[in-house]
Amino acid sequence: MKGMDKLAALNWQEIDNWLRQYEAWGPLPGIAALVLEAFLPFLPMVAIVIANVNAYGLGEGILVSWAGVVLGAVVVFALVRRFSGRLRSAIERKFRRSDKLIHWVETHGFTPIFLLACFPFTPSFLINVLAGISQVPFHTFVAATVLGKGVMISLVSLAGYDLASLLTHPWKLVLLGSVLGLLWLLGRKLESRYMK
Repeated sequence: MKGMDKLAALNWQEIDNWLRQYEAWGPLPGIAALVLEAFLPFLPMVAIVIANVNAYGLGEGILVSWAGVVLGAVVVFALVRRFSGRLRSAIERKFRRSDKLIHWVETHGFTPIFLLACFPFTPSFLINVLAGISQVPFHTFVAATVLGKGVMISLVSLAGYDLASLLTHPWKLVLLGSVLGLLWLLGRKLESRYMK
């Protein structure tokens, strides 16, 4: 458990140092870190994204992060979909109201996956598993994830790329804090509505 706690407590500078040690590998370490995060949700995704934009630059960092997050989500979705019958039954037995959430995702498809993927504070692992055990078509999941994670990665990247500017221009910090706070509140409202 000590090792997991240490990984969960990593900050973006530590991740950035790690990425720079392996810069000869190009963008692969940045992508791999986010694919790994898809399987180990305790890893700090926001810190990894910020490290990517600081290690690779804003444009390439966004693309590297986006590729890693989407690839990780698709792999988790595919694995869960492969074993969805038994997994769905186990989840519905353990969490009695989970059928309500699964039904909501199945009937609305793209929209809930897209909205939840946009929020930086919604656990990606949960979204990927939920979509995997539902009857949402693969192409719908991929489209919603690509677009939603694009919004989220861009927002986090823009905030993390120029931290000094945020500190010297307080209005930028207030604006960013307001946008993130609004996204957090909307995400919590959606989660509380369908995860009771």
